Amino acid sequence: MTALVVIPARGGSKGIPRKNLLSVGGRPLIAWTIAQALEAQEGDDVIVAVSTEDAEIAEVAAAHGARVIQRPAELATDDAPTEPTVLHAMDVVEAEGTALDAVVLLQATSPVRRADTIRRALAMFREKGVDALVGVVPESPFFWRLPEAPGQSARAAYDVDARPRRQELTAQQMHYFENGSLYVTAPHIYRTKSNRIGGRTDLFVLDEVEGVDIDTLTDVAAAESMLARLGWRTS
Repeated sequence: MTALVVIPARGGSKGIPRKNLLSVGGRPLIAWTIAQALEAQEGDDVIVAVSTEDAEIAEVAAAHGARVIQRPAELATDDAPTEPTVLHAMDVVEAEGTALDAVVLLQATSPVRRADTIRRALAMFREKGVDALVGVVPESPFFWRLPEAPGQSARAAYDVDARPRRQELTAQQMHYFENGSLYVTAPHIYRTKSNRIGGRTDLFVLDEVEGVDIDTLTDVAAAESMLARLGWRTS
């Protein structure tokens, strides 16, 4: 199976300036996702590409083993959606004569993954024959909704009269949070729907520790702790 891994990485960021190059555990943030994607090359023909308009990010990405795809400026604005960037990367690779069986979208801001996560996701995608896999982390079903109007009651998303103990919850009773870390999609879904999700979709359940997303500087310490816990070498 031939898979294209696309790691979008803009130079601009609204929260943490130059976030994709932020030092996390002794490496630039984007380097963690590149390293994890390269681990998947052991089992399949995997092209690891960083799509960026930024020269410094391009240099760092290449130094860590990724192919760099120059992103057009119109796809690098604050309000540009991700799917056109993925489609552009697909166009570049397919124009070279490469037939793709899967497209993997990884967010560099989610740097915590097991070394074999992407490889296992590709294996599941191939074995199940689905059109899309969505990376999710498990959460308990104990969610509530605010009252819809003044004077009304808040509503639970579970049966409060038969509240289960967490340790007794089945996989079907759990809720699953799409954390944006990983998507595996058939190329025809991008081509026909311009969407990372479509057709027959299944869930790829990540470990709970893989749910860290770097939104603020306080998230960095959590990411470093989880990376070390998973056996990645940090400094």
